[in-house]
Amino acid sequence: MQKDTLLITPPFTQLNTPYPATAYIKGFLNTKNITSFQADLGIDVILKLFSNQGLTDLFSTELSAKLSTNSKRILALKKDYIQTIDSVMLFLQGQNSTLSHAICSDNYLPTASRFNQLDDLEWAFGNMGLQDKAKHLATLYIEDISDFIIDNVDSNFGFSRYAERISSSAHTFDEIYTALKAPNSFITSLMLPILDNYITNNNPKLVVISIPFPGNLLTALKCGEYIKKHYPTIKTVLGGGFPNTELRSIKDKRLFEFTDYICLDDGEAPLEQLYLHLTEITKKETLKRTFCLVDGEIKYFNNPVIKDYSQKDVGTPDYTDLKLKEYISVIEVANPMHSLWSDGRWNKLTLAHGCYWAKCTFCDISLSYIKDYEPSKAELLVDRIEEIVEATGETGFHFVDEAAPPKLLRDLALELIKRNVSISWWTNIRFEKSFTSDLCYLLKQSGCIAVSGGIEVASDRLLKLIDKGVDLQQLAKVTSSFTDNSIMVHAYLMYGFPTQTDLETINSLEVVRQFFELQLINSGFWHQFAMTAHSPIGLNPDKFNVKSILTENGTFANNDKPHKDPTGCEHGKYSQGLKTSIYNYMHGTGFNLPLQQWFDFSIKRTTLASNFVELLLDSAEPSIIKPNTKVIWLGTIPEIEYYSVHKKKKEVEMANLEFHSKNNFFVLKGKKDEINTIKLLLELTSINNSQQTNFKQLESKYLELSGQDINYFMSSDNFVILKENGWLFL
Repeated sequence: MQKDTLLITPPFTQLNTPYPATAYIKGFLNTKNITSFQADLGIDVILKLFSNQGLTDLFSTELSAKLSTNSKRILALKKDYIQTIDSVMLFLQGQNSTLSHAICSDNYLPTASRFNQLDDLEWAFGNMGLQDKAKHLATLYIEDISDFIIDNVDSNFGFSRYAERISSSAHTFDEIYTALKAPNSFITSLMLPILDNYITNNNPKLVVISIPFPGNLLTALKCGEYIKKHYPTIKTVLGGGFPNTELRSIKDKRLFEFTDYICLDDGEAPLEQLYLHLTEITKKETLKRTFCLVDGEIKYFNNPVIKDYSQKDVGTPDYTDLKLKEYISVIEVANPMHSLWSDGRWNKLTLAHGCYWAKCTFCDISLSYIKDYEPSKAELLVDRIEEIVEATGETGFHFVDEAAPPKLLRDLALELIKRNVSISWWTNIRFEKSFTSDLCYLLKQSGCIAVSGGIEVASDRLLKLIDKGVDLQQLAKVTSSFTDNSIMVHAYLMYGFPTQTDLETINSLEVVRQFFELQLINSGFWHQFAMTAHSPIGLNPDKFNVKSILTENGTFANNDKPHKDPTGCEHGKYSQGLKTSIYNYMHGTGFNLPLQQWFDFSIKRTTLASNFVELLLDSAEPSIIKPNTKVIWLGTIPEIEYYSVHKKKKEVEMANLEFHSKNNFFVLKGKKDEINTIKLLLELTSINNSQQTNFKQLESKYLELSGQDINYFMSSDNFVILKENGWLFL
């Protein structure tokens, strides 16, 4: 059946869930009655390779004359790998759960070097269920095969990237062009027949190729080259995160040997205009944010009359066509938070376009995907969530925002609870002071299981320098609010920011150690600072005392800008020690070891007290309840029971309120008038009320009913019990 467009994600992004770009575009095209078919070539190639026939072909290829000891072992066990691979893949797809018993035995999986780490991880298995333990072992098993592929067949291979090295920071196209003109690799030889099958089955007018990361570039261009050679009437267009950040000043015409067009930023309006042009409805001059060749020269078209679409008009992401049940869940690290990126099938949805903060000096805040902030309405988001659950059968969501806004998360959580929509979700945030314990409680009740956010340089001086808008005390308080409510926290960590000293790097590590020890964060990842062209520091390096090494832009990718730190500090030398330390902290070990233990060179001694973070928490100011603070009771309205007691020869009228929730039962006791007042306040603030109550209104109502100041009630035991059970001040 002919489709207007074919949307593809080239290898490789994720094993466990599709990258959402094509689903977003398909959802939009549906609103324009432009037919489409989408495919994730990455999972297709993985399933073809990691199969009985795939491994048979792999082990039959011509191998290096000098095999490593590890490769020799894998080759010697090839029959065992071929025999077990189909069953293991079904298990990782969630279709063969009973295999976990065999996988966890000692005589089912062939083992190579990846299993050498098992002695170090054996302690972790006590915290893992049988299924997770088997999933971790099966992950090591396929990683062993991956090592064999990299060492002997295709050095560019990686489960979530391909040829990333030559595509990252590629200021010229030369090395990539040479690789493209070389004979097809083992992986691209698997990919191209799959691509051809999609083309012949759909016969599209236009093939849209999403390139989210450098690790998708080479395979994307291989797809474009194949289409231009074998299907010259079909046009191709590149889009996605890589072109948006790297190719905004493209000068090398050779790139257009592999594609016809390149679109930048939000793809909806540019693709619509491109489709209208290709179907001869409009002229080339109407194209929006689009590069193409005109008379042999690169030309950029951006018709200002054509406006971008509002978030309410882009449609619901459509996951139709994708092989949702065939993705595989893997567990590389025995850490529940860290595994979310690779374990489980997550529907991906964006709550707000751009970033509401958009100030961080290391971030691409000059580009549309950051600076053009537009939140969606909570009601619309829940409508889309319900549509996606209905279409996919999956109730897990990863909200892929740059930083999800606290107010929108509050409204989304309330809407989910009101409509009894049961999902599990996680997202990226800024550690805003708005994330109080009450808000985190609400998010937990709506299905939030985890958040990720930037602790970054973990230094007050540097946090101020990067304009993060937080300090260490706020970071400690907010992360505590999340973890106290059983929401896992992942921290993005940065080292090597310009002017960061050796001592600041070690002090930052000490802060991170204490955050882990106090269980304020559950996992984290260190990355070295990279100066990008579209960030404030990249646009104005002199302001930050940074010297850019490049004197002029390259002819290809122009995002990363090599630079010199004026302090002369060798930041790169800390890389391995930081990674080793956090690996141990994520597994609950190494807190008592001196920081020197993680490095093979002499380091500065930390100047921070061993209880530095604890002192920050103890001295934190309590949250202030403002007059416009929303007051919400999440529970049901309890039944009231009246009775009398005799006190000092007087009969006193009393009352009880009995509360039932899914996992709790409690009773409030007090005088009749007091309990009646509490019941009326709960009815007034119930989440099911169409009119929401703020603190000023609650204060007035309490005064009216009781004749007393509300502070009297807020110091009572009954108030504390209600707060602990879902009476929230948001």
